Amino acid sequence: MAVYKRRVQTKKFTRTTYGPEHYEQIAATCLDNSINHLNAAYSQKLAGAEGAVEFRDQGVYTFDNHGKRYLDCLGGYGIFNVGHRHPRVIEAVKAQLDQVCLHSQDLLNPWAAHLASQLAAIAPGDLQYTFFCNSGTEAVEGALKLARLSTGKTEIISTKNSYHGVSLGALSATGRDVFRKPFEPLLNGFKHVTFGDIAALEAAITENTAAVILEPIQGEGGINVPPVGYLRKVRQLTRKHNVLLILDEVQTGLGRTGRMFACEHEGVVPDIMCLAKALGGGVMPIGCFMASKKIWKALESNPSIHNSTFGGNPLACTAASATLEVLVEEHLPARAAVMGNYFMRRLIELKEKYPQYVADVRGRGLLIGFEFQTKELREEVQAELWHRGVLVAGTMNSNKTIRIEPPLIITESQINFMVDTLDGVFNDRVESDKKARKRGKKRA
Repeated sequence: MAVYKRRVQTKKFTRTTYGPEHYEQIAATCLDNSINHLNAAYSQKLAGAEGAVEFRDQGVYTFDNHGKRYLDCLGGYGIFNVGHRHPRVIEAVKAQLDQVCLHSQDLLNPWAAHLASQLAAIAPGDLQYTFFCNSGTEAVEGALKLARLSTGKTEIISTKNSYHGVSLGALSATGRDVFRKPFEPLLNGFKHVTFGDIAALEAAITENTAAVILEPIQGEGGINVPPVGYLRKVRQLTRKHNVLLILDEVQTGLGRTGRMFACEHEGVVPDIMCLAKALGGGVMPIGCFMASKKIWKALESNPSIHNSTFGGNPLACTAASATLEVLVEEHLPARAAVMGNYFMRRLIELKEKYPQYVADVRGRGLLIGFEFQTKELREEVQAELWHRGVLVAGTMNSNKTIRIEPPLIITESQINFMVDTLDGVFNDRVESDKKARKRGKKRA
């Protein structure tokens, strides 16, 4: 049998130097490459239509390839708690590059051990042991496995409108059909109850319930803050029924809500806690789940039963270690509480000034949801803010709400700039609506 070889033209991309000049070159081809090799949907993004490529970041600002500056009130969906490119985090990672980058897996990893001890020192209650991974989804996946392994039970209770990630286990916990249905059937044993409803939660618990998993504040659900005392009642309920409590602090943790961890607002200690996003200081990807010594015993007989090749690598752990030091030494959780209160007051003033446009303002610390009367209005205002140099984004489970999650280092004057810009967008719309009504009257 004859074998025919087809000539394939290969693209040459070998180069010898890296730096700003090369970044400029690939930025010039970014849109085409994104559409052709990532996803054609990039052509529909506002940044794609404008050809805006992220080119440089610093502090609370990001700059595109045209030199335009944006006030980052999105914060990478909660990544940049210490700001973009915090010098201490950058310096720590650069220094580690000269030592060990990725660990060999066989020898002990000092950075993972050091970071785990730091987390144990600041974590609530008796959370002592940590498993490192690369993302929030992986952290949730590991937490669910640990809950089942530790209890010998299989059912997990989550909440409607929650978001815990996109792998099959985390997606099974996620309480939003738009993400779930295309991939069904998902894992068995998952129930979803109304967030904030303690009676519904108690009714869902059975003798086979291993754990309840909650976000202290629902992020993608629209920045939904539960009733005061809800988290404390959940903790009491889970203890009463011998059920584990998993808190997903991937978005709320590490200072975002005005405390180092959101559960501390009600003095609640979970059995398992998930972290990610801000843990890498906006420089390296890293996630983890933590648990008490009692829960962790389930992993002692076979530590490799759950593992991650890149989890806990020295570069990521170095960045996370420096990040924790910055959060503590610069008092960023307390700063988030103060700046968050000011931000909320200014936004509530806008709600009172423009009730025809704004439905609600809610949140805690610098995790704020700003809800519009309609999805279409949210999209229009979000786009106009982008054009005027302010970055925000919608929440995936609540299409009328934008999230406001700036770096915790944001200043009062920068908050004023954001709110005044939003005020200007609404004012322009008021004038536009007046003109439209006048035109309508003339036609009539």
